[in-house]
Amino acid sequence: MYHFCINGGGMVGAALALGLAQQHYSVVVIEPFAPKDFFKNDGPDLRVSAISEASVTLLKALGAWHFIEKMRVKPYAGLSVWDDPKHRTDFTAKSIDVPQLGYFVENRLLQLGCHQALALHENVTVISNDEVKEITLANNTAEEAFTNTAEGSFSTTAEGSCSNSAEGSCKAIAEGSVTLTLSSNKKIEAKWLVGADGAQSQVRKTAGIGTTGWQYAQQAMGITVKMTKQTEAITWQQFTPTGPKAFLPMFDEYASLVWYNSPEELKRLKGLSNTQLKNEILAAFPEELTKNDNDFSVIDKAVFPLTRMHASEYVRGQCILVGDAAHTINPLAGQGVNIGFRDVQALLEVTASKPDLTSMAFRRQLKNDFEKPRRKDNLLMMSAMDGFYSLFSNDIAPIKWIRNQLLSVAEHAGPIKKEVLKYAIGMR
Repeated sequence: MYHFCINGGGMVGAALALGLAQQHYSVVVIEPFAPKDFFKNDGPDLRVSAISEASVTLLKALGAWHFIEKMRVKPYAGLSVWDDPKHRTDFTAKSIDVPQLGYFVENRLLQLGCHQALALHENVTVISNDEVKEITLANNTAEEAFTNTAEGSFSTTAEGSCSNSAEGSCKAIAEGSVTLTLSSNKKIEAKWLVGADGAQSQVRKTAGIGTTGWQYAQQAMGITVKMTKQTEAITWQQFTPTGPKAFLPMFDEYASLVWYNSPEELKRLKGLSNTQLKNEILAAFPEELTKNDNDFSVIDKAVFPLTRMHASEYVRGQCILVGDAAHTINPLAGQGVNIGFRDVQALLEVTASKPDLTSMAFRRQLKNDFEKPRRKDNLLMMSAMDGFYSLFSNDIAPIKWIRNQLLSVAEHAGPIKKEVLKYAIGMR
């Protein structure tokens, strides 16, 4: 029996597996689609993430960053935000005495680097080209009793043991296990099952964990372009009534553009040829894109829905949720995978003390030291992104005036501006 089974070996799931392996737990990772090998002449991938300095620190500690960095990454040292160009806010690494604010990295390479690091650990088994067909959770009736105790989650006496009414249920849950049947009919048994299997999490649904959220009216188009000159280490975002337009520098001359708009408009744009789409970009994007005679060509494009989702619990029965299985967020500030890595960090802090995985004390730790602070932090980030999105994605004159004034104030806010920037890159 494994200590932990992680369903989903993407960026977050693979990072968690690394941390648990370093703590000498036995881990099995189920990832149906193993990342493709990297070759230097590979073209850029469409899916790119902004990795904060805090996430880089975690990946270094896990032994993955070395593999990622030697493939290709793009550090950035500047971030500019504006609606009206006269009211522009510039954030710089220099202002907070760091060499860069973060890195832009293709998602596949983040995942691949973690998997390359996993290969060095004998206590990790990675199962690829297979997937979970069935999940059997032990003691479902016990879990029902457990969650219906007077305190809603679990009940304890002053000494910290289970209350009389829930004692049998608590013990049954603590000693339970999870059995997974794969498509190949291979069976896997583990003490804990971690759902790192994305927004449509099979683990979350099987555990009976509810969600709240909605799909945003807008969608986002990711567009890979090749510039005629090497990209600078600066990312920018312009806010317009139809949605933000962003520039994310990548390796060499490549960059990723993000275009928010209605599903209908993005469907029209996606149907255009690359040359036609370039003309639409030139008409809609700010002059910043082609300053200094920097021309570009469109390489690839794809449209992604925007969804907010938050799980009501991160821990239930023998199941734990991390990353997109627990929360999805508006990608406006590029915090999606970073808050997933924060989940990993928080969970590893709980498991670091080598607790008895079958004890109620461990379950209380998961609830109090992992679920509670992570749900609070993630909810705060979600709400902040929604407020920012609402403020900057309309053309109502008074609101437009207010947001431009806010950007002007932010540009000259001094210490406050620095604190906001430090929080964004994970230094707070």
